[in-house]
Amino acid sequence: MARTIFEKSRAGRRGYRFSGEPAPAPSGIPDSYLRKQAAGLPEVSEPEVMRHYVALSTLNHHVDKDLYPLGSCTMKYNPKLNEDVAAIKGFAGLHPEQRDDDTQGALEVIHLLEEKLCAITGMDRFTLSAAAGAHGELLGMLLAKKYFVDRKQNRRKVLVPDSAHGTNPASAHLVGFQNQALPSGENGEVDLDVLNRNLDDETAVFMLTVPNTLGIFESRIGEIIELVHAKGALCYLDGANLNALLGWARPGDMGFDIIHVNLHKTFSTPHGGGGPGSGPVGVKEALAPLLPEPRVRRENGRYVLAADGAESVGAIHSFYGNFGIYLRALSYIIRHGGDGLRRISAAANLNANYVAHALDGLYPIPHGKRCMHEFVASGEPFKKYGVRTLDIAKRLMDFGFHAPTVYFPLIVPEALMIEPTETESKETLDRFIDAMRQIAKEAAENPELLQTAPHNTPVRRLDEVTANRKPILTAPLEDSTG
Repeated sequence: MARTIFEKSRAGRRGYRFSGEPAPAPSGIPDSYLRKQAAGLPEVSEPEVMRHYVALSTLNHHVDKDLYPLGSCTMKYNPKLNEDVAAIKGFAGLHPEQRDDDTQGALEVIHLLEEKLCAITGMDRFTLSAAAGAHGELLGMLLAKKYFVDRKQNRRKVLVPDSAHGTNPASAHLVGFQNQALPSGENGEVDLDVLNRNLDDETAVFMLTVPNTLGIFESRIGEIIELVHAKGALCYLDGANLNALLGWARPGDMGFDIIHVNLHKTFSTPHGGGGPGSGPVGVKEALAPLLPEPRVRRENGRYVLAADGAESVGAIHSFYGNFGIYLRALSYIIRHGGDGLRRISAAANLNANYVAHALDGLYPIPHGKRCMHEFVASGEPFKKYGVRTLDIAKRLMDFGFHAPTVYFPLIVPEALMIEPTETESKETLDRFIDAMRQIAKEAAENPELLQTAPHNTPVRRLDEVTANRKPILTAPLEDSTG
């Protein structure tokens, strides 16, 4: 078990020693704000500090360490060149309240990225102001609500398939819509008869994830959108899985009215730990006047951040979102180009199908092993040994891999949602497949090994129920200082 930095402390040790006169006493600070005793900081040498934090960085699993097959979250490797672009002094040193004349390069980045996203998705206009995917969904629902309010139509209902992301109904509810879940057909796709029965004059939006959380593309997408539009409702695409479609299909061409895109998934910007993220929203022209303001416009050969407020839903974020993420995403898009983005999707889909076919005999895939960028297998066969999907996920950590998403989507019992992404090599995928096969063998021969896993990680299995129901969010001061 790793020791804390306080446990490594030894009196008299330090990282730096400055020669000359001691530092002067602070001036201008009221006595009431000055310490009466030492801060109690650890006393360690510089090498000890470096080794301590390097060791800490290896305790958690991360995508730079090994495969992170978290289904639905696209935890792929992030090229470090993107980080270099975001760190360019002229960008990183900007302040959002500088004048437009001082920020022409930054405004051009925003304008250009919006244009690129329009070209990639087939939508007419984009805004980058949403700070995450769920934030983009919320904005999409706000746009839909205002669209119908402006037309004096009292549409209160949003239809959501049971194969959609869980944030879809949450976003609709926050805006005041009533959610209605639609059961999928046996093939894992939208059941057109069920959809048609539930579409009526109160339906505002049909929220659809394409490909859905089973990794399946809606083969009757054209008929679905025709049915929805025939009732005067809007079609919303949860574009979190756009990395499966890049260069092959455009949601705007399919007929979608609103789409959000996750820059921190499809376009390889870092995510996790609460942010930063970005969930740009694209719309067809009829909804464009409703987009949040201010917006970047090109006028008389220069870029301006402007707002007129006539029809807009208003601002949804301070300033204009997470600018550093835009730089990373634009760098990724420009460097790959159209052909490169097309190859990205092809590789993502190939990798997922390769793993699905390799595991299907041991881990059933209820809705067929032909998938796009991800697939959902089941740990149901191992319950007869007393082994659950959670045990499989915990044991996988002993092999040096992060666990896939588990128990989602709910329509697959004992779900294992696996997304290998396009950035992993065949050798890495083979190691993952071998580990999953070994775990299946262990479940039958030594189930206790899985039930008590993980065994090789810094922290063993936690009491997750108690941690959720009785979290300890603070610690006494003496505990926090050692």
